[in-house]
Amino acid sequence: MVSSPFHDREPAGDGGLFLGLISGTSVDGIDAALVSFAGAPKLVHARTYPMHVSLAEEVLRLSQAQRPLMLDDLGQLDTRLGQAFAEAANALLGECGIAPARVAAIGSHGQTLRHLPSGDAPFTMQLADASQIAERTGITTVADFRRRDVAAGGQGAPLVPAFHAAVLSDAGESRAVLNIGGIANLTLLPVEGAVRGFDTGPGNGLMDAWCLKHRGERFDRDGAFGAQGTIIPELLASLLDDAWLALPPPKSTGRDHYHLPWLEAHLSGFGALAPQDVQATLVSFTAESIAQALKREMRDCRRVLVCGGGVHNPVLMRELSRRLPGTDVGSTHTFGIDPDFMEAMAFAWLARETLAGRPGNLASVTGAHGPRILGAVYPA
Repeated sequence: MVSSPFHDREPAGDGGLFLGLISGTSVDGIDAALVSFAGAPKLVHARTYPMHVSLAEEVLRLSQAQRPLMLDDLGQLDTRLGQAFAEAANALLGECGIAPARVAAIGSHGQTLRHLPSGDAPFTMQLADASQIAERTGITTVADFRRRDVAAGGQGAPLVPAFHAAVLSDAGESRAVLNIGGIANLTLLPVEGAVRGFDTGPGNGLMDAWCLKHRGERFDRDGAFGAQGTIIPELLASLLDDAWLALPPPKSTGRDHYHLPWLEAHLSGFGALAPQDVQATLVSFTAESIAQALKREMRDCRRVLVCGGGVHNPVLMRELSRRLPGTDVGSTHTFGIDPDFMEAMAFAWLARETLAGRPGNLASVTGAHGPRILGAVYPA
């Protein structure tokens, strides 16, 4: 069994209720999850609230901008995202009839705009003004979780492996938790040894961008677009030759690296290609980059528990299973965790850890100099 690095102290709160908020790399909505920590973590109510089209477009425009950004653009986007996150929290509580006073805290990951944790001046930037959230909900809000880990020499991501270890470790089985959002990341939960975790490369992000460009749809529903195509072996080999994929953990990435212009640069030498064939190749690219990373870092893995939007793409799930023979690949739902709200639950849990004075990072995952209490607290 993987030992927990945390203590047993509990923060005050009615029934241990915490609310997690996150908008991922795909920018497809705001996930809100109300979680009870009175005993084993229990999802009380959860929903994804669509992000207004103009707000999502602004996030994508600024996050992929290849020009200097105006401070006014960043400031206004920060405020608008904070207001949208607060609206999501209030809507969720209204739906389940829970008064704000019963919630101990909100844990808000925010919306990542930049993530560059390496270099002379490493940084990570998540927007969604926590003061707006605290003011508009009347609930103490914990936010800005990543930057303390980066300051301590870490990648600042992924942060969810600590929650994975708390709820999905098994003493008799080496297993992995795979989150397929815009970027894919693995948490390795060995029978013996430290928990590890890292980004593997693109998850749904490139597939979503290509689908939006050629189908006008934000994502490939049920993998239907990719299922119409045929994999292009030469293109797949070109994508897999990306140097970032060969880097050892700890490592993390984002839309800063894997974006539509990156893909189009790879396509430039291939002439005219059928859009569905490119989509099929992107599915294969995501599956192969994940499989290679898992085989390289955890050869004895017997089970992969999948969460995030990618779990709903049957073509991608089949590709993963095909590339991981002898490994059981399935949804975290089988083990009682809704795959759509794993990350939102994790940030509710991280807010709880912060208020309890407990570290939220795992240095074995992020490469930080040691455990750190994460986030900043914005009182109600």
